[in-house]
Amino acid sequence: MQRRIIPGVIDGKQELCCIAPDASVAEAAKLMRARHVAAVLVTEGERLAGIVTERDVTYRVTAEDRDAREVRVREVMTDDPKTIAPDDTAGEALQLMRAGHFRHLPVVENGRVVGMVSLRDLYEAVRASLEEDLQNAASFIQGETYGTSG
Repeated sequence: MQRRIIPGVIDGKQELCCIAPDASVAEAAKLMRARHVAAVLVTEGERLAGIVTERDVTYRVTAEDRDAREVRVREVMTDDPKTIAPDDTAGEALQLMRAGHFRHLPVVENGRVVGMVSLRDLYEAVRASLEEDLQNAASFIQGETYGTSG
């Protein structure tokens, strides 16, 4: 799949969902709920410090009977996560996510976070590409030039 991350998968204008490393995990979970997302970028200024996901909260806090109000995001986040550039392709993002067994990938340009792509975003991009391919094939087959010579 050759769609570029920006603008082919995400538009690059999404409102980033960020939290500071010293925030509580409870704050991160409330932010995820409010924004209807499964992952939050952990930033220090404009610098990406990590990522915290629903899975991190479940595995590293809830399953260990820790108090989410007391645990800091920095304790459970993935430090220095893999990232992708806006010009990279959806296929490259998918390959990186598959190899790393994660579902969210920050998009970074010149050291600054500009977005985040999820498996759901990639699925939608694949679906849209397949739909376009089918429409193009149907147009070719049923087009005015079908069956004519010259």
